Amino acid sequence: MGIVNIDDELHDQVRKASAVSCRSINAQAAWWIRIGKLAEMNPALSFNEIMQREMAAAGMTPDPLRADAA
Repeated sequence: MGIVNIDDELHDQVRKASAVSCRSINAQAAWWIRIGKLAEMNPALSFNEIMQREMAAAGMTPDPLRADAA
């Protein structure tokens, strides 16, 4: 495991995003790195398409959306 130096502003953004997504700061940074890497390796895919592929690779199938009667 290594140390990655990032500027204070980016660190603050990671900290804030980690609170929203209930991840540790390190887990949030790792998530952004992973998704960024996948986006660079697959430039024709949207974020949603990347997420769909990652979910499928993990064996998850999304529940169908349904319109609730109001």
